[in-house]
Amino acid sequence: MKVAMTVAGSDSGGGAGIQADLKTFAALKVYGASAITALTAQNTRGVEGIHLVPPSFVAEQMEAVLKDMRVEALKTGMLANGEIIQSVAETCRKWEISRLVVDPVMVAKSGDMLLEEEAVDRLREELLPRALVITPNLNEAGVITAETVDTLDKMKKAAQQINRLGTPYVVVKGGHLQEEEALDVIYDGNEFIFSRMPRVDTPNTHGTGCTYAAAITAGLARGREVAAAVQEAHHYVNRALRYSKNPGKGAGPLHHLYSFYQEWEAHEF
Repeated sequence: MKVAMTVAGSDSGGGAGIQADLKTFAALKVYGASAITALTAQNTRGVEGIHLVPPSFVAEQMEAVLKDMRVEALKTGMLANGEIIQSVAETCRKWEISRLVVDPVMVAKSGDMLLEEEAVDRLREELLPRALVITPNLNEAGVITAETVDTLDKMKKAAQQINRLGTPYVVVKGGHLQEEEALDVIYDGNEFIFSRMPRVDTPNTHGTGCTYAAAITAGLARGREVAAAVQEAHHYVNRALRYSKNPGKGAGPLHHLYSFYQEWEAHEF
């Protein structure tokens, strides 16, 4: 069995972060390993507290896995600050991680900040040149490029700018555009590829970004080329949104294991 690893924050509500990543890996038939960067007291309504893991211990978790297992692909999620970013980047460099997917988690769906502002430069300088794929949403692409990204043309421009920072494949997610379709822009340094999915009318979108990046990572771990891994991941997220239910009182999560529960629509959570 292929192994994929996630380096991200823990979501006590189970819908995003490490929990979403490991569910996604399991659903897409890869073995999931993890290193936790932060503990969050979180539910479907928001983040109530954050406790950061020391950067040296983040690296220690990664090292323990990497010296024991052959990790085919690795993704990062919530990294919280510059010191953790640097620690993760150095560990990826040491172990020559070639299939690195960076989900530049900056703000939770609830609006809570998940990355310190001064860490953005460290992300640009330390991690993006090591990544194979980066998956910013419109807001994250705007922070990285220091420009507003709210149209298809601006998505394409942002993808080119981020690519020049050293990441070969840039996936700018257009889920926040007010369009009938969910349109993502994939840029490989030479051409644009557009991935389109029917928009799902659901409030249960908690963990969508984590899940998307984890699904791409699973595809890469199984040997998929980047464009194919992205489009398969987009399809998986679309289906997981269609089957989503809400276990709490806020924005619910995707149903990561929908394919194992064909009768899901007939049951309540």
